[in-house]
Amino acid sequence: MSCPQTPSFALHSNSTQFGSAVITIPAAYVKKLYAQASMAQQAEVHTFGFAKGNTPLSYIEKNFQPHLVDHVKEFFFKYFVINWLYKELSQKKIFLAGEPFLQDISLSPHQDARFSFSLTLAQPITLQGWKRLPFKSPKRKNYKDLDRQVENFLKDEQTAEKKEVDDTIKEGDWINFTVCLLNEKDKPLLGSYKENLWLKIGHEEADAPFQTLFAGKQVGHSFITDHECLQEYFSSHLDTRYKFEISIVDRLPHAFFCIEHFKKHFKVRNSKELHQKLIEVFSYRNDISQRRAMAEESLKLLLSKHAFSVPQHLVLRQQKTILDLVHDTPDYQVYKMQPDFREKIKALAEKQVKEDVFIHQLAFHENIGITNTDIKGYLNLGNRPRTSEFIYFEPPSTKFLGHEIPISSSLLVQCCMKEKTLNHAIHHLVKSKSGT
Repeated sequence: MSCPQTPSFALHSNSTQFGSAVITIPAAYVKKLYAQASMAQQAEVHTFGFAKGNTPLSYIEKNFQPHLVDHVKEFFFKYFVINWLYKELSQKKIFLAGEPFLQDISLSPHQDARFSFSLTLAQPITLQGWKRLPFKSPKRKNYKDLDRQVENFLKDEQTAEKKEVDDTIKEGDWINFTVCLLNEKDKPLLGSYKENLWLKIGHEEADAPFQTLFAGKQVGHSFITDHECLQEYFSSHLDTRYKFEISIVDRLPHAFFCIEHFKKHFKVRNSKELHQKLIEVFSYRNDISQRRAMAEESLKLLLSKHAFSVPQHLVLRQQKTILDLVHDTPDYQVYKMQPDFREKIKALAEKQVKEDVFIHQLAFHENIGITNTDIKGYLNLGNRPRTSEFIYFEPPSTKFLGHEIPISSSLLVQCCMKEKTLNHAIHHLVKSKSGT
């Protein structure tokens, strides 16, 4: 029997710069999951005075409460909250600067659960006439060898696609699937909600559990499972044996780079445009691809014509992120010795924060929407090292402790939206320059 309520979203504006968002999970959901988690522990624990599996539920619910509460918090966060939060922020077109920050979780066994996030709000940017800005597009290198490289790339990938006659899931593929938590009678425990996830099927030994779960299956396949990899994803600290209904929604093969997805992603109309577009990641000048230079110059022009400031705490946070990345490079000590090292890091951090704020507002202004086709086109770019150069913004991390884990579809939508909006901007700036 489904719960009569569903999770809710509330937004509070504390000032012109700061706000908060609260995701509320109804008490009926909390009570059901807490009971389900307690039953899972009943089968596992061996307490003094009781045979294994016979510890009273009332004893477990009382004495294991801190662990059960932590588990319920984690489960709800991954099952409901991430997707719900980003969908609501997107639908309500909230101008954010930076990512939401989880501030507090209020949860007890028989009351509503509240997940509170602090938000840094961005001031609206006036976007008028940006499509007519004078843009000087970086030129390609005119080496004939580059044309041959593109032709060979296309030929190899088209050959690989023809060989891929089996449409079952394999290592390297991306898959989109839904997860629905079931009760002991194989009925939905928490209403009809299904969490939507994407997963890259890894090839390492640590990826074997998800390989086993999905390998050989096809899009449209639904099944019930209590596989350990799903238990570990939703519950990193508490042993569970939940049953889930899995439905495979979509698949992006890794065996070939899909030319059709690429053409749709960049609105390529013919073979000539396809060749010209691919040249962008084969033509390099000063170790920078034509595509990267085009993205950099586009954003530089747009930011120069739209003056706005960004909160310093976001710049400081981004500085730390950059320093952490640079620290892991072999040349870190060389970089660090440069007298203007800190100034360059600060300037880069401010630039990246501004780009992120601007591209989000441009996406809302241009009503950029994201479909599964867009996501597949985005993921397809990462299928080959060369074409991954088309991705400008940092892609989402898909690994944890060395192995691939599911990623919430809403997070992938955010990344895809930034790239689609940037492509949209470049398209119009180049179009304006060419006069077509």
